[in-house]
Amino acid sequence: MADLGKKYCVNCLSDVTNLRLRCTDCPDIELCPECFSAGAEISNHRRWHGYQLVDGGRFSLWGPEAEGGWTSREEQSLLDAIEQYGFGNWEDMAAHVGASRTPQEVMEHYVTMYIHGNLGKACIPDSIPNRVTDHTCPSGGPLSPSLTTPLPPLDISLAEQQQLGYMPLRDDYEIEYDQDAEKLISGLSVNYDDEDVEIEMKRAHVDMYVRKLRERQRRKNIARDYNLVPAFLGRDKKDKDKEKPGALGVIGTAGGLGGAGAGSGAIGSGSTTAGGSGPVPSTPKRKITKEEKEQRVRLRGLCQFMAHREFEDFFENMHKERLLRAKVRELQRYRRNGITRLEESAEYEAARHKREKRKENKSVVTSKRGSGGGGSIGSGIGLGGGAGGGGTAGGLGVGGGIKEEGKDGEFAAIENLTGFELLSDREKVLCNSLNLSPARYLTVKTIIIKDHLQKRQGIPAKSRLPSYLDKVLKKRILTFLTESGWISRDAS
Repeated sequence: MADLGKKYCVNCLSDVTNLRLRCTDCPDIELCPECFSAGAEISNHRRWHGYQLVDGGRFSLWGPEAEGGWTSREEQSLLDAIEQYGFGNWEDMAAHVGASRTPQEVMEHYVTMYIHGNLGKACIPDSIPNRVTDHTCPSGGPLSPSLTTPLPPLDISLAEQQQLGYMPLRDDYEIEYDQDAEKLISGLSVNYDDEDVEIEMKRAHVDMYVRKLRERQRRKNIARDYNLVPAFLGRDKKDKDKEKPGALGVIGTAGGLGGAGAGSGAIGSGSTTAGGSGPVPSTPKRKITKEEKEQRVRLRGLCQFMAHREFEDFFENMHKERLLRAKVRELQRYRRNGITRLEESAEYEAARHKREKRKENKSVVTSKRGSGGGGSIGSGIGLGGGAGGGGTAGGLGVGGGIKEEGKDGEFAAIENLTGFELLSDREKVLCNSLNLSPARYLTVKTIIIKDHLQKRQGIPAKSRLPSYLDKVLKKRILTFLTESGWISRDAS
């Protein structure tokens, strides 16, 4: 009696109780899936007849090798759940399949049969292209770490934190840039009945909020990059005051002036050109002129678009450009005077130096005569024996004025000449004391060292020193080069 409720295929007589295909044109024709797919024809039944799927819901889709006895209805519920809830939400998927299945069973069955099974091997390629958009990338997405991860806390004291309103554990300030930016998204809510226009409007609000977050982060990076917080707290001035005693007295007056100039340059540009990824030196390598300081102040607005290193390289390249332009103008002046070789330029400079020297001597003699005459006139008004005293006083006045002028700017006479930056500190002092331009000194130095090397190799020296070099200057320069180790003592 138990077999009366079963159904059998009319072609192969297999049990089709759980799943069969019934012909809609021929009565009592029911086939199993295998015979139906093979196109079996019996009596008046033909393979193109209409059919109806009769599913009892109790057959196994994967056959007897599948574990757990999953029926076709459970398989269909599992596929509906994976489409609705997504891969990984096993608890909701188990509730959708039925109370008889646990989340662990659902996960194991889907992974075994649909991913690692024959169906997964046939459908899932070996190399799956990544079509997922990573919203946490550092390129600035809404969940970018560059916007959500705080920077390392600033190294400042508790009193300074209270002065700035700074929270070190959050790297935030009590008053941020655009303090009311959060109002753009504070009232947003996602509803399923929103229209497309409303959704786009909410996306625009989120985009504006992200832009404001980026601007906040950019301003914090600029403050760290250029050391604006220490400058605001006055730390730079304290550090410079500590370094001043060590900077003075090394090279006398020249060292003091150099340190003061460098310090003033740092103050003029410290609030805009300090800070990078690493520690910044307190004093620049070269002295910053007044024109460069003014130019840095005028171009201070570019700091927000450039890092500290780029900003310094920009001004260094501008300094090199000025030097090159000055050199080009000098060469053009030589060309206008008919000079086409460097050897001729040395003679031209020597002759020009002689003319300038004569003019300076004439002006000095004239000033001395004027001061001496004034002293005689002043003494003549008084006692007769005061003429000599008046002249002496005038001479002392002139001498004191010259000495005071030299103290204010030790290298004022040669620091703007070509080749000054190529000299060492001792060479600058030598050229200043001899009243010799850096270009002429470098020419004489090159000739003397060249002759010395030729003599050491046994080659007779054919070089001729410039005409402006007298015996006293030659002896002073030879003595200096010998003491500095450029040439040996026997050569001098």
